[in-house]
Amino acid sequence: MSEQPRVRTAEGVVEGLRRRGHAVFRGIPYAQPPVGALRFAAPARPRRWEGTRQTVEFGPVAPQSVPVHASPAEGTDWLTLNVCTPDPGAAGLPVLVWIPGGGYMAAASSDPMYDPTALAGAGLVVVSVNYRVGAEGFALFEGAPPNRGFLDQIAALHWVRRNIAFFGGDPDLVTVAGQSAGAGSIAALLTMKPVRGLFRRAITHSVPGFHCTRALAAQVATVLADRLGTAPTVAALSDVAPQRLAEEVTSLCVDLPHYRQRWGRLAQLGIAVCPVVDGEVLSETPWTALTSGRASGIDLLVGHTRDEFRLFSVMTGRRGTFTEQDTRTALDLFAPAPDGPDAYRAAHPRATPEELLETVYSDSTFRMPSLLLAEANAAAGGSSFLFELHLASPVLGGIMGACHSLDVPLAFGTMDSSTGKQLFGDQPAPEAVVVSRELQQAWVRFVTSGSPGWAAYHPGRQLSRVLAAESKTLPYTGQTSRQIWQGRPPAPFDLT
Repeated sequence: MSEQPRVRTAEGVVEGLRRRGHAVFRGIPYAQPPVGALRFAAPARPRRWEGTRQTVEFGPVAPQSVPVHASPAEGTDWLTLNVCTPDPGAAGLPVLVWIPGGGYMAAASSDPMYDPTALAGAGLVVVSVNYRVGAEGFALFEGAPPNRGFLDQIAALHWVRRNIAFFGGDPDLVTVAGQSAGAGSIAALLTMKPVRGLFRRAITHSVPGFHCTRALAAQVATVLADRLGTAPTVAALSDVAPQRLAEEVTSLCVDLPHYRQRWGRLAQLGIAVCPVVDGEVLSETPWTALTSGRASGIDLLVGHTRDEFRLFSVMTGRRGTFTEQDTRTALDLFAPAPDGPDAYRAAHPRATPEELLETVYSDSTFRMPSLLLAEANAAAGGSSFLFELHLASPVLGGIMGACHSLDVPLAFGTMDSSTGKQLFGDQPAPEAVVVSRELQQAWVRFVTSGSPGWAAYHPGRQLSRVLAAESKTLPYTGQTSRQIWQGRPPAPFDLT
């Protein structure tokens, strides 16, 4: 009998490894490789296999498109997932399905920051998913279904539904979780009625308000194809290697300032490809779907960091260089029309141009989409639990603040990962350890029972958990921004 854990799934037997007391299975296919005849197609159910499949290595990621670095993909079996379980012989364990983020341009479930050891040690079966990103996953090409990255995630959830009991998990006690683009993906899944039966609860950290209209997405696809000397159709693009396509998306991201007058907010953010409100896969934004009653509420844990935009201003080297003109552009493009710019200036009369710019970018990109999702979910009959991370990163003299992504190593308990050390230093401070323990316990309680341990958010009683050295449950601290955005959910990016 093998010393390594084995599980018989609906598709065949998988053999993993034992790691830190848990059974770990990596690179399990939940769909066939989306290449060749299946490229740009909806995911196809994986084929059955004979014998035992070794699942000890992470699967390759789809070609990544990011402005700084485009990592080459190794292999084409991009649609895989990983399972870490305390006991594959158990039954009825709560399940957490992690959808990684990366601006819809990159995503890798193998990132050590997502190490599931601590969560599995708390009794959860943890699943993490690779899916198509960039042009492969989200560009609007003629002859291809839109939002293929979302379709991949749905296929992964179907795999969980039919297989997770073999790993000790309860298919009726599944929580989907994600941060940034992963959170945006989950917000989109909330609007898709056939999908909702595949999970019971949701955790969303830093929900982005990034969606395109069909008109804008079609023009981006045309420009992308023109740069490659071809047409924006599946037939034409099938001759373009996936990595070459990803590299051209990266190049287009760098050149987006040239398209600012035509593409407005999309070009200003520097993200060439994002989900499309297509009327087919994604019929409308999550906020309008929930507030209109076309999607029902759910148990939802949602939060954001205090200084979301700081990560980007520091990483791009722009911190300390923003001008009044930069602030005016940010207000004109991202404050809610028509009176948002004046409202921000009136609300922050003593703010420097940079402080005001960071406020409007943080609000428009992540803070208000997160808050408004909590409110919309509550209005749709769900239970929303809100948190704000106020604990600041100590690195670089504290300049990072409570920045975007700081919450991820806290929730996973991976401050010793390379990214964790970049954010918390080689030795995290005692208050970071305390906040990490609280956030992780909140996740476990929420996945198990539907409550993270503090009062739910209601429009009339706007309570939020402020995570800091001394955490407190308080009325939502961003009331000024909330009033500016009230009744103005994020609208899809469109042609200007």
